[in-house]
Amino acid sequence: MYNRGMERIFFIVGVVSAFIGVATGAFGAHGLKGRLDAEMLNVFEVGVRYQMYHALALLGVSWASTRWPGTPVVASGWLFVAGTLLFSGSLYLLSLTGLRWLGAITPLGGLAFLAGWLCLLWAALRA
Repeated sequence: MYNRGMERIFFIVGVVSAFIGVATGAFGAHGLKGRLDAEMLNVFEVGVRYQMYHALALLGVSWASTRWPGTPVVASGWLFVAGTLLFSGSLYLLSLTGLRWLGAITPLGGLAFLAGWLCLLWAALRA
């Protein structure tokens, strides 16, 4: 039942996401300061923060897949990936383009994050 491939995939995706989060955070702090107003810079920073939280969560999912292999852990990992793309991605685009309709996508990413955490809880409780 243990799937080493998923452990490795989530570890790699988590590391890459953390790398991108650090680079994006540095870009926001140095490249966007003075180009975005304070509100949009804050929106950008929220995207970075949640990307970093969930990059670390993916490392946890990698570990959890070694302890409690199965569908809930795998679902958790993919939900964190989807949440990062939808939540952080929409906030990055919103802050850079000013297109307010992108804010309608952000809650979908938040729901994916919440579902991912519930799946991880489910995996631990059913073990």
